[in-house]
Amino acid sequence: MLVTSRQTRRWVIPKGWPKKGKSPHRLAAREAFEEAGVTGAIGRRSVGSFSYEKRLKNGGLIECEVRVFPLEVKRQSKQWPEMQERRIKWLSASKAAEKVKEPMLGKIIRRLARRYR
Repeated sequence: MLVTSRQTRRWVIPKGWPKKGKSPHRLAAREAFEEAGVTGAIGRRSVGSFSYEKRLKNGGLIECEVRVFPLEVKRQSKQWPEMQERRIKWLSASKAAEKVKEPMLGKIIRRLARRYR
């Protein structure tokens, strides 16, 4: 499942900013709910990372490093916080890997698909 980013509208995975005192995998699960309305079993260990350039509201760019945590989706809510701000698309892993702009994210998606067949 991919979501669109709010500003550039490109296809991405749900992700957020680190918060002091919060575990990264729990934050990833929270972002998945806020951005796509999905809940399920989140992996405690990162399955990879990638970097991308994030455009700030002031037009500037910053380099962000994203740690990816697998989420086995059990349910998608009918409503969620960012429902009106993003599009969601359920795809095969190979199609999802093709749609994302970041090559390393595409590799992570393909690797996960092979692992969980």
